[in-house]
Amino acid sequence: MTLAPIVLFVYNRPIHARLTLEALAKNELSDQSILYIYADGIKKNASSEQIQKIQEVRSLIREKQWCKEVIIIEREENLGVDNSEIRGVTEIINKFNKVIVLEDDLITSVGFLKFMNDSLEMYEDEPSAMGITGYNFPIQVKNENTFFIKGAFGWGWATWKRAWEFFIADAKELYDKIILDKARLKDFSFNNTIDYLGMLKKCYENEDKPWDIRWYASVYLLNGYNLFPYKSLVQNIGWDNTGTHCGDVDYYKTKMTESINLKKIPVEEIILNRKRLELFFYRIKNPSIFRKVKRSFLNFLKH
Repeated sequence: MTLAPIVLFVYNRPIHARLTLEALAKNELSDQSILYIYADGIKKNASSEQIQKIQEVRSLIREKQWCKEVIIIEREENLGVDNSEIRGVTEIINKFNKVIVLEDDLITSVGFLKFMNDSLEMYEDEPSAMGITGYNFPIQVKNENTFFIKGAFGWGWATWKRAWEFFIADAKELYDKIILDKARLKDFSFNNTIDYLGMLKKCYENEDKPWDIRWYASVYLLNGYNLFPYKSLVQNIGWDNTGTHCGDVDYYKTKMTESINLKKIPVEEIILNRKRLELFFYRIKNPSIFRKVKRSFLNFLKH
């Protein structure tokens, strides 16, 4: 098996980036993998404090031999996290035909790389399998087995060139195609429990253009599926107001496992797992009175 290259995107979060790199270095197969690190350029209006953090990150990525081989690409211009990720993934996937993608706020367990590489190998010739994710939401999964969900998801993800070629960058084009298919509107947004349609609309109306909602929509429109582990191999530590698209919440905190017992399954959804995801998104959208009070109290303590 030829291992997939790893692509990591960093900018100005030295503490997060260090935790990400240290966890990656402990991964099984890290000593056999090539790591490409993309460091985005400095924004024109960056403060001296931000510039210092950017410089700290650029020193950090050179501090150790994090994987078998580390190749650093430092952008001269600031592309922004979304354009940087799209361009970087495209560059590497065109060269290697597959890729594993990380951002600088993801802690991976020791079995993450093995799961991603084994899954890429197992489903390489399954055209409807279009992505793999190492993260799993804090939900209970039927039969503790890997499962597929329609669409594509991030937070430690992988794909093949054959799938990435269908990525549509034009959010307006994606939005128009989705709203034309009235029968799938509710399904696209998990029975209206998460506002994916609204996110897609904002993506073309505003300057903020998240790559992940466009990737999700691109795959969804093709009836493509994303493979999830039954227990998460990734923890997102970026929900602390330090990231571009992440606020300060704890909804997505999940328990990690060290490894996954992988066996091939049909590329189709198990309805129960999809319903459990809908329930998870619904609870975020409609938090209980207790959760609201708890959140208000915690916010009060921070000020």
